[in-house]
Amino acid sequence: MASWLRSLSLGALAVLLAAGYALAQDYPNRPVTLVVPWPAGGPTDVAVRAVADSAQKYLGQPIVIDNKGGGAGTAGIAVMAANAKPDGYTIGQIPITVFRLPLMQKTTWTHEDLTYIIHLTGYVFGMSASTSAPFKDMKELIAYAKANPGKVTYGTPGAGSSLHLGVEQIADKAGIKLTHVPFKGSAEVIAALAGGHIMLGAGSIGAARGLVEAEKARYINIWTSERRPAFKDVPTLVELGYGLVIESPWGIAGPKGMDPKVVARIHDAFKKAIADPAVLEALDKYEMKPFYLGTADYAAAVKEQVRIEQALIERLGLAKKE
Repeated sequence: MASWLRSLSLGALAVLLAAGYALAQDYPNRPVTLVVPWPAGGPTDVAVRAVADSAQKYLGQPIVIDNKGGGAGTAGIAVMAANAKPDGYTIGQIPITVFRLPLMQKTTWTHEDLTYIIHLTGYVFGMSASTSAPFKDMKELIAYAKANPGKVTYGTPGAGSSLHLGVEQIADKAGIKLTHVPFKGSAEVIAALAGGHIMLGAGSIGAARGLVEAEKARYINIWTSERRPAFKDVPTLVELGYGLVIESPWGIAGPKGMDPKVVARIHDAFKKAIADPAVLEALDKYEMKPFYLGTADYAAAVKEQVRIEQALIERLGLAKKE
């Protein structure tokens, strides 16, 4: 390459690098969109809005929530991964299904198409039964399901969700056949359970509290390792003999290729937010507790989670066919 051309190329590269640095230093100078891949009104939406309301104070710009439900929490993230610029102005809440679904079926994304920013918390799951269902506890549920294969219907926020796979693991261990009814989010599951349109609902255990208090539903089990103080009368799957602890962590990520300086700005704002008393109160409503992981640790945890998910779906016979 001629010396003048080499000098020109190096000069152009320096200009581009300087422009990128200036953009990162200026970030953010307009509102940031946070994609919530669930319908409005559900536990995730409520929790994310609380965190975002606090984080925007530290970020210095409004954080606008964009609800894009569907695909068990993956539809909105798929759109973000495919279309959003990696400039920090579009980020999203990342449920575990984002890592799992590409292992189950052909998708337009994989876990490698995202920039992981910060891990925040996780769900506490459980199962609730409609008071119109012909069973009151796990023992009666199993007996009824064995006598009536496929007649017990249960709702979750979507096929391939942690809740869907969780119930299928329970059913597999119990030797029963249940019928899955997928919805777009937990709010729809709760509405169907309240109306007696499904016998069982699997979801955030705190989300069903209102139905239980109104005597429209009763708790069947909780998926934690030990009983929770707020649900001290609800048995764990471990106690019931299933040996299962099913958790579903979530955090914040953006499109692949984000500037590390921009990632750090977003990370710091959200880290401060999850220590905010108002945020802790909102999370506690759904039994969510802060579970912080920084950028590097979150990215490493995702790789490990993908390995775990691969083993699970292969065991359940749900892995995609090549």
